[in-house]
Amino acid sequence: MLFYQKLKYIMKSTFFIVFCVLTSISYAQNFSIDASFEEDTVEAPVVEEVVQINNWLTNLEEAKAIAKRERKPILLYFTGSDWCAPCVSLKKDFFETEEFVQYQDEFVMVYIDLPRRLDIISPEQMEYNKKIIAKYKTNTFPRMMILDSSGREKDDLHGYSSYNTYKDTSHHFNMIKKYI
Repeated sequence: MLFYQKLKYIMKSTFFIVFCVLTSISYAQNFSIDASFEEDTVEAPVVEEVVQINNWLTNLEEAKAIAKRERKPILLYFTGSDWCAPCVSLKKDFFETEEFVQYQDEFVMVYIDLPRRLDIISPEQMEYNKKIIAKYKTNTFPRMMILDSSGREKDDLHGYSSYNTYKDTSHHFNMIKKYI
C-alpha cells in the first residue's frame, strides 16, 4: 500500500510540473496592454541616433489614403521592437532580406511598435499605436496583417519562433505573395 501512495504522489507531482511548464510556454508570446505594461516601461536616456524603418508609415489613416489612391493592399506589422525576441528575429529573417525588398513596393506598409523604452517613439505615437493594437485586438507579437484600403482584414499571421533554426519565413512570404 505504501508503494502505491508514493507512486501516486510522484505521478501527481510530475503532472503538476509538466502542466506548469506547458502553460507558461503557451503564454510566452501573449501580451496585453494594461497597467502592468506601464509599470514595466522605463525612462531611458535620449539616444542620439534613432533607427528609421525604410518605407514604413506609422499612421494607418495615412496608409489607407495612399492605398486607395495607389490601389495597393496594406501590410500592417505589429511589433515590440525592444522586448519581443521573436519580433527581432522576424525583422532580421524576413523584413531585412533581399526577397522581401523585392515585394515591399507592392504594399503600403504600416509599422505599429509597442516598445518598453520611452525614447523609441513619441508619447503621442505610443497612444496612437495602443489604439490601433486595441482596434485589431492584437495580443500576440509579432503579428502581420494584410488589409484592404478601407482597413478591413484580408489575411493574418501572428507569432514567429526566435528559436527557429531553419529561419523558415515561407508562411510570411506565401501570405504576401497572395496579394501581389
